[in-house]
Amino acid sequence: MKMPQHGREWSEVKADMVARGGGDAAWRDGRTAVYVFNAGEDVSSVQHEAYGMYMAENGLGPLAFPSLAQMEKEVIAMGLELLHGPEGATGAMTSGGTDSITMAIKTARDYARANGRPREGANIVLAQSAHLAFDKAAHLMDIEIRRVPLKTDGSYEADPVAMGEAVDDATIMMVGSAPSFPHGIIDPIAALGDVAAKKNVWLHVDACVGGYFAPFARMNGVPVPPFDFEVPQVHSMSADLHKYGYCAKGASTVLFRSEALYEYMPFDMAGWSGAPMKTPTLAGTRPGGAISAAWAVMNTLGVEGYREKQDLVCKTRERIEEGVKQLGFEILGNPMLGLVAFRHPEHHAFAIYGEIYRRGWFTSVTKEPPSLHLMLSPKHAEVVDAYLADLKASVEAVAAGKAGAKVEARYS
Repeated sequence: MKMPQHGREWSEVKADMVARGGGDAAWRDGRTAVYVFNAGEDVSSVQHEAYGMYMAENGLGPLAFPSLAQMEKEVIAMGLELLHGPEGATGAMTSGGTDSITMAIKTARDYARANGRPREGANIVLAQSAHLAFDKAAHLMDIEIRRVPLKTDGSYEADPVAMGEAVDDATIMMVGSAPSFPHGIIDPIAALGDVAAKKNVWLHVDACVGGYFAPFARMNGVPVPPFDFEVPQVHSMSADLHKYGYCAKGASTVLFRSEALYEYMPFDMAGWSGAPMKTPTLAGTRPGGAISAAWAVMNTLGVEGYREKQDLVCKTRERIEEGVKQLGFEILGNPMLGLVAFRHPEHHAFAIYGEIYRRGWFTSVTKEPPSLHLMLSPKHAEVVDAYLADLKASVEAVAAGKAGAKVEARYS
């Protein structure tokens, strides 16, 4: 496509955009269980209006836009309160989970170097189920990733003993997930903390999915184990606002136990022809709308609003679990939050996925072991029965020999 010589009317361009979206995943009606977190029209309207109010402002310039600086500070403070941040804990907003994880690794690397660890040959120890964003960030920084098999007891949890055995003098970080993305399982963070303490290693908790969910689930009576700064050895956390914080994309938080740790994160440089510049995260320009929308949604929902949303998601997950068990599926481990993975003992998950996709559902799969994967939102409470009915029909289709071969090949 070439840029048009003469511009078109906005009404025409808008109509074109609407038409182009006609083939996209139908997330607004609840038929998508990945990528989008649909908390309802009330939250969506707050996102849109609050984002638009600060759409042109730049989070790079706190002196120019002290409003954004203050909103970011308050977002971080609210996150730290939820996640048991001790006195002096701090952090920053980022563009997403990969950004938060990258900055946590960079901080841990520079901290390790400052405290006598080798500058070359650094490694990170994590479970097989940890998010691939760690691999991406480690690739950028030439850091070795050591993935350790999960426990063999069917819990799908990280194995603290095996992870401890993988640690050596060049290890700059251990990682636990709360929860892991593939299985929705909260790793034994307290046990990982004990290992990290003995090994004198930085412990990061990847709570990109659960950071703004688990605290409210616990308030609602879900037996969520210690997973955050409540565990003394946790040095840093990543927690996404645009997932179960229901904020506009892209918004995440990277949090640190102390200012002394955080000081290793910012990039600060004066040795060039322009003005001295200090940036806290990977980005230079930082969209003001992502900051303002996060602040607005958190203040609009409040604790009670989040408790209501997360309770609805947990109850929806329980309905899904009950329904898929009746269809012969096995739930992987003991999910407590909004993620659930399940497999069928007789039929390949990817073949079933092909059939459910053909019926208009855009969900996900997990490769180890092959299973169906849902990331649930409040909206899904309205479509549980429809999903289960189509899942039943999909299983029957596969049993009759109509497998989704193309989908299976894609994920193999």
